[in-house]
Amino acid sequence: MNITRFTDTARFSLTDSAPVAVPLGTPVSVTSVHAVERQDGVETGIWECTPGRWVRQIKEQEFCHFISGRCTFTPDGGEPIQIQGGDALLLPANSTGVWDIQETVRKSYVLIYR
Repeated sequence: MNITRFTDTARFSLTDSAPVAVPLGTPVSVTSVHAVERQDGVETGIWECTPGRWVRQIKEQEFCHFISGRCTFTPDGGEPIQIQGGDALLLPANSTGVWDIQETVRKSYVLIYR
C-alpha cells in the first residue's frame, strides 16, 4: 500500500518555485509546490501562489482544499467563485478560466490523470 501523508500543511516546506505560465498583468504570480507523483494516475501535493491574475492551464480533474489565503476563480463562461482558507473545490477535467489571487493561497491538491 502506498500512503502519501503531509503533516502541518500550513507550514510544510515547498521546494519548486516558478512564475505562472500565462499571467494577466502585474504582479506576476509565483507558485511553489511539493508534489508526489504516483503511478496510478494520481498526483498529490501542496501548492502555494502569490497574488496576481493568470489563466488556468491544468487539464486534469482536480480536488483541492484551501489551507489559507483568498482568491477568485472565474470559469470560462461562468460566474466568479470566491475562495478562502478552509474551502474545498472540485474542478472537472478541462476546466478553464482565470485565477485572481488576492492574498497568497496555499492548498493541498489531488490531480487525477484519466
